Amino acid sequence: MDWIEVSLTVDGEAAEAVADVLRKYGHQGVLIEQAGFEMEVWPDEIPPADELIVRAYFPANEQAETKQQQLREAIWHMSRLYPMPEPEFKVIQEENWAEAWKVHYKPLRLGRHLYIRPQWITETDAKPDEIVLVLDPGTAFGSGTHPTTQLCLIAIEDMLADWPGINVLDLGCGSGILGIAALKLGAAHVLGVDIDDLAIKATTQNATYNEVQDRITTQEGGLEAVKAQQAASGQQFDLLLCNILAKVIIQLCADGLGETVRPGGKAIFSGIIDTQADEVEVALRAAGLEPTRRRLQKDWVVIEAQKAQ
Repeated sequence: MDWIEVSLTVDGEAAEAVADVLRKYGHQGVLIEQAGFEMEVWPDEIPPADELIVRAYFPANEQAETKQQQLREAIWHMSRLYPMPEPEFKVIQEENWAEAWKVHYKPLRLGRHLYIRPQWITETDAKPDEIVLVLDPGTAFGSGTHPTTQLCLIAIEDMLADWPGINVLDLGCGSGILGIAALKLGAAHVLGVDIDDLAIKATTQNATYNEVQDRITTQEGGLEAVKAQQAASGQQFDLLLCNILAKVIIQLCADGLGETVRPGGKAIFSGIIDTQADEVEVALRAAGLEPTRRRLQKDWVVIEAQKAQ
């Protein structure tokens, strides 16, 4: 059986909405990559994510034509609210489909010293002073190509430059890229938590690729699981990483998210559109986390916060 690749090139604000539509039809998840990302971009600034490419795959069977039409109609309805391109369809042969998305995922550099290498690429041009993150995201979110992940990685690199030996909570760990980066930048231990068992498997596997598996613990669940563990041990974290969605962050704040951070500890929040940042900061303050900095990449925002001593 052959497979069909569907792709759309959109801006950052539309990417998540398009991905949600494609997930209804795609097999084994959706890939979001930054269009026009060149390896030569180095080293001080994140290249602006003017365009993102969203891809998915589905079988080229008797239902394929119907699915293509349904996708066209779904995107057309979205275009009534926000400008959208026509989806592009391409047939991928059976023997290549499972690896097809990997063709579009290349090594990339971020920040001052971060180098993200796809696990299946063995030859790289990484420099001696670069910190290499080996990654196979699978169907989990966090390949390093989305602006929210990039902003988080830059914030982590800056924050850990003078803050080694900390313990970290990666809430909604996805592929594990953020927690693994924290470990390779000097953190002592990471607890990676996600409600998706595939994300937990991806984090565990990627930790092994990066040889940090002895310093990361994974746990399926959400904030409730962390708080239950905290009630038993009394543990709080030096740093909280939370790359989810603004509305989820706001709800987590109401559910006691601030209690996971020790007095004087810090937090990094992402998955936030610029128009949502003020509302998120209000929720953070109510949870005892004072915003200290915003990082911007086009429409996306990372908010750094600190808990009072």
